[in-house]
Amino acid sequence: MNTRLAQVISVLFHPLLMPTFLLGLLFFFAPDVLGIDVLAPSVRITLLGFVSMTTFVIPSLGIYYLYRAKYIKSLHLDDLADRRLPYFLSTLFYAFATYFFSFSLPPLSEIAPEIGIVLGSITVSIGMVGLISLYWKISAHSVGIGGMLGAVLGIIVKFGHTNLMYSFIALILMTGFLISARLKLNAHTPAQVAAGLFLGVSISLVTVWWFV
Repeated sequence: MNTRLAQVISVLFHPLLMPTFLLGLLFFFAPDVLGIDVLAPSVRITLLGFVSMTTFVIPSLGIYYLYRAKYIKSLHLDDLADRRLPYFLSTLFYAFATYFFSFSLPPLSEIAPEIGIVLGSITVSIGMVGLISLYWKISAHSVGIGGMLGAVLGIIVKFGHTNLMYSFIALILMTGFLISARLKLNAHTPAQVAAGLFLGVSISLVTVWWFV
């Protein structure tokens, strides 16, 4: 893998995009798990737009502001010191998204509380990355893709959604590419990407198994 391809993969599978990818997959391939199978596809697309706005667009703008205001030195968050404030800020945005979908969007919050549960688990993951980043540079990319892996695996096993099997296999392949990309860019050590993958898979798998 060359450096340019590694950079492209890292951007395409940025941690802040994972909630949109995961919920987009579930909205259209396992809507019954989230209780939104009664909603028209157009409504699901609108909901996905809200998810993307609150978990990707707004946090990205917040991180860009920190960069422009010189609170962080790089948008790549290469330095450990640069990672702390952006991840804690992102945790606040994700907590707001969780609250919004859990309590402030009736009747959706009543018929599909699972959306808030999934977002809550992602919020916990981001918060854990922020806490760990106080001392160690865990891979947020691995946490993100691991969260998708764990959630899809949990749904396949718990609900028997075998139609997600191809998506799960694709995720395994993309996880390999993403980890290789992060190592190629010297962004993380093998231990950091392995720890991130374990954290992401564990939190999402436990969430699906016990709360969804």
